[in-house]
Amino acid sequence: MAITYEMNLVKLADTFHSEDACRDYLCELRWPEGNQCPRCESKSVSTKKARDQYDCNSCRYQFSVTSGTIFHDSHLPLWKWFLAVYLMMDSKKSISANQIKRMLKVSYKTAWYLCHRIRKAIEEETIKPQLDGTIEVDETFIGGRYDKRRKRQPWDKQAVIGLLQRDGKFEARKIPTRSRQILTGIVRERVEKGSKVFTDELAAYNSLANTHKHHSVNHSAEEWVRGDIHTNSIENAWSLFKRSIIGSFHKIREKHLDAYLDEFEWRFNNRDNPYLFRDTLKKLISSEKVEFKELVRAS
Repeated sequence: MAITYEMNLVKLADTFHSEDACRDYLCELRWPEGNQCPRCESKSVSTKKARDQYDCNSCRYQFSVTSGTIFHDSHLPLWKWFLAVYLMMDSKKSISANQIKRMLKVSYKTAWYLCHRIRKAIEEETIKPQLDGTIEVDETFIGGRYDKRRKRQPWDKQAVIGLLQRDGKFEARKIPTRSRQILTGIVRERVEKGSKVFTDELAAYNSLANTHKHHSVNHSAEEWVRGDIHTNSIENAWSLFKRSIIGSFHKIREKHLDAYLDEFEWRFNNRDNPYLFRDTLKKLISSEKVEFKELVRAS
């Protein structure tokens, strides 16, 4: 059942209307060359259709298509997983756990756990190739308490930094402060030496001129663009992420911020990918199970 078209809600309902259809598709994604034992990698496998399981003829290990994956031991029907994945990936400003709860008719705890397991599965690899070419860098503040008397203050919020490769990838992470050491350290770690780096006028970036082709625009003097030097692209990305907080999540806890950034990264970097639904399921089927206690553990 190869999915060779862009997914939409009508096609999703029509294609994955049963558990068997969902399982067959996961089998195709996990074992494109035929069923294989996850323990000994033997392809000599017997099917136990009545139990939706397989029996390895070599090591006698019994398994299913969800064994050892993020779906393992989930009591939620697979079609609800598929619908949650589609809704999270198709919504530019994402979707809240409360909305998932209402749409899937599940408890809030189940919806919250489901969304965070999907976010965990799509987080990018720890070791990634360095960015090169032209990179826009910008830091911003997320969240913060609100008080009518003093409103929000910068020190109430969480600082984050983003790097956007023009015609390439976007990535972001939490940072403890906007110090020179932190900001330039991240840029030097993630951006290939000698690449163009465009920032605003923040003095902490000045030393990048020693390792990169650094140029800045002076926003305080209302200079937004100078030739091809600007940070408009990454500021647009931050604007979209902040609208997801205002419109969908309303607020997010600092310890989960990186998970929401991972979700946004994956969706933003695949905004032109017609097979985003399929590729997200591939990430889920190759991800290990994550326990609820791991997600709520105090950071």
